[in-house]
Amino acid sequence: MRGGSSSAAKFGCGGKWAWAAPELAAAATEAVFRSPVDAAARAGDHGSLEPSGRGRVGTGPAMSEVTRSLLQRWGASFRRGADFDSWGQLVEAIDEYQILARHLQKEAQAQHNSEFTEEQKKTIGKIATCLELRSAALQSTQSQDEFKLEDLKKLEPILKNILTYNKEFPFDVQPVPLRRILAPGEEENLEFEDDDEEGGAGAGSPDSFPARVPGTLLPRLPSEPGMTLLTIKIEKIGLKDAGQCIDPYITVSVKDLNGIDLTPVQDTPVASRKEDTYVHFNVDIELQKHIEKLTKGAAIFFEFKHYKPKKRFTSTKCFAFMEMDEIKPGPIIIELYKKPTDFKRKKLQLLTKKPLYLHLHQTLHKE
Repeated sequence: MRGGSSSAAKFGCGGKWAWAAPELAAAATEAVFRSPVDAAARAGDHGSLEPSGRGRVGTGPAMSEVTRSLLQRWGASFRRGADFDSWGQLVEAIDEYQILARHLQKEAQAQHNSEFTEEQKKTIGKIATCLELRSAALQSTQSQDEFKLEDLKKLEPILKNILTYNKEFPFDVQPVPLRRILAPGEEENLEFEDDDEEGGAGAGSPDSFPARVPGTLLPRLPSEPGMTLLTIKIEKIGLKDAGQCIDPYITVSVKDLNGIDLTPVQDTPVASRKEDTYVHFNVDIELQKHIEKLTKGAAIFFEFKHYKPKKRFTSTKCFAFMEMDEIKPGPIIIELYKKPTDFKRKKLQLLTKKPLYLHLHQTLHKE
């Protein structure tokens, strides 16, 4: 079954790359959003990223201060993302854009305790959509012209002056529903229908629930003499109800025997197409550690996730994993297991007896 080829994702990037870079950038952004003022607000005072909503905008000095602080933090995050983008530091830019987009989406869809009018929340939601579009464009291996940085920069004054902005939004986009992504095992505590009983496409369609564009793919690490890097092309996954999966994507992680992350977790973009019993991805994953540096017993996990419109959260449908002795150049198919994801690989149960698998292709790079 050997054959085929794979090419690494291409990023026109500058700056120094290290696997911790995106985590540091994300941590810096979250630190801004979690200032002492925010902590006080969550305890019942004013000043958080997510306002307490004890009144409407402009009802008093305290509320005006909360709103001013909130907009300042949003603006600072926006500028950091745009700066990283203009410098060619794509990983950091994507992190900033996605973190800010998440916060804006949450505010845009707040049903209660929101300080913004419905029209203002709609504009905030549209800005969040544009941030995700730019993030997706940066991750595309085809082109970065889908949503340009110059276009995104037009939104900074709108966000800054959201309380007084009353013009038509410059881009034809709509707010994207904020989707809850459950931690591994969390969904087991919820009551919901089995996948076979969800009603398929009738339960909701991609048109009703626009893609959230999860992708967080990272570029290939710099080469080192005598060290091996791995590119894994995720070609497709076989599922009996493949056509019914909404906004499917795969989360890729590398874990040790205790289930601890050894590299940053990466999400693929939403699948490129669905056909018969297959969901096609055709996307390259660059392993963020040299093979020789992985600990004994490590494994690469692939979690297939999809959106459940009835419950309004993103759920893990199944998972697969590849152990170190399976790292060899060429194609490989690996078995699918039932959720919840068992990172310690102690209680595994096959998803199906049918010949349905995750199809991968591996390429090794060595100096």
